[in-house]
Amino acid sequence: MIWQQGMPSLTEVDGLAVAHCRLHFLADQQGMLFPREWLRAQLAEHIIAEQGIGHLNGEPVFVYELAYPLELPHLHWQSMRNFMLEGELLLFRLLAFASQIGNWAREHRFCGSCGQPMQQAEGHRMKRCDVCQLQQYPRLSPSMIVVVTRADEILLARSPRFVNGMYSALAGYVEPNETVEHCVQREVREEVSIEVENIRYIASQNWPYPYSLMLGYLADYTSGDIIPQPDEIEDAQWFSIHDLPRLPARNSIARYLIDLYVAQRLGHAEPVLPS
Repeated sequence: MIWQQGMPSLTEVDGLAVAHCRLHFLADQQGMLFPREWLRAQLAEHIIAEQGIGHLNGEPVFVYELAYPLELPHLHWQSMRNFMLEGELLLFRLLAFASQIGNWAREHRFCGSCGQPMQQAEGHRMKRCDVCQLQQYPRLSPSMIVVVTRADEILLARSPRFVNGMYSALAGYVEPNETVEHCVQREVREEVSIEVENIRYIASQNWPYPYSLMLGYLADYTSGDIIPQPDEIEDAQWFSIHDLPRLPARNSIARYLIDLYVAQRLGHAEPVLPS
């Protein structure tokens, strides 16, 4: 399959479509891509927004955004995280973009300044208020994710939201007037009470939960004892690279950073970040 992200015109006929509601997609036994007109007929007046999201094998693809997860015969709702765990990267990228654009369309139906209905601009991804001229584009929130290292050990933590037994890298959002490197130091200090140095950028990944651009780093431990931040970190430990716990999905930048450091320490071939 060939997926090209873009903005096909809503005036195009036929095509494929997905139905999205709050990080979940409507699916059947064959998947979640349906003939556009058939899906529109099933959803009818429950659609609150429609956006073109690109082309799959040359065929236009659209997302229908719903206000709530409508129940339909022989169809079910599946979380986007499940698609990520299945390892189908191209499909996950398509759904990730559909989710972000669907969320944006739902959250900007009305002007945040004067409350009037927003209008879809023609030819580009922007909503405009004809009353006060406010413009809204899809947004991204920069965030960092960091693997803290100490020789053959990696500091990993788990959130109460994680699946049982899984540990991952530390992460957090960049605050106003803060560089990403400052964010790395602050978040590590806040979440586990240790200090780091030699902060080095590795790679980035768009992360649709819901608007994150994850900037990935490695950093060296300098001082401090692990004290998990209450309500944020359930547990944090130093793990030997020879005895790691359950890790995030391979499609994630968190897993890439962990695998990269392990490969570097052991002299193995470095992994490739899924993109």
